[in-house]
Amino acid sequence: MRDVNKHILRFPPLLFLLLALLCVSTLEARTRTTRKNLQTLEVPVAVLEADDSLLPDSLPQLDPNAVTLKGFSKRASDAKESFFITNNTGQRMSAVRLLLRYTTVNGELLTQRTVNVPVSLKPGETKLVEVKSFDVQRLFYFFAGPKPRKQATPFKVAFRLVGYDVPVGN
Repeated sequence: MRDVNKHILRFPPLLFLLLALLCVSTLEARTRTTRKNLQTLEVPVAVLEADDSLLPDSLPQLDPNAVTLKGFSKRASDAKESFFITNNTGQRMSAVRLLLRYTTVNGELLTQRTVNVPVSLKPGETKLVEVKSFDVQRLFYFFAGPKPRKQATPFKVAFRLVGYDVPVGN
């Protein structure tokens, strides 16, 4: 045993070189799982006009520019829809209510619904939010997103601000 220890102590640079080569070879052999050349889509969600004939008459008249929606995402396999919402007012808001209208890319109405988005936004703040999808059968995908492998129908979405809460206190 003593003879082995003498040889190891006599050749520490060689041992170090072997360990370094082993480490370098394992780094090169790893599988890269990240994608290159990814791009973000800055597709704003269209704002519905206040005089639209398909809107209920009972909706209050709010500033249509009070909130902005961007980055809408819904793949055919998703049970939720996600988007960025921005508070463009000078006051804090919470519990934002939106009327969402879903149409085909040709403009034919699929459905429309009102959703309550439980989010707290400071003035000028943007947050990513999720809501349950209208597409319970998972047959539709957002037209600006990736095209699915399975057969699905692309759709567009437009929104209108229906209301929001202004928190009192802190």
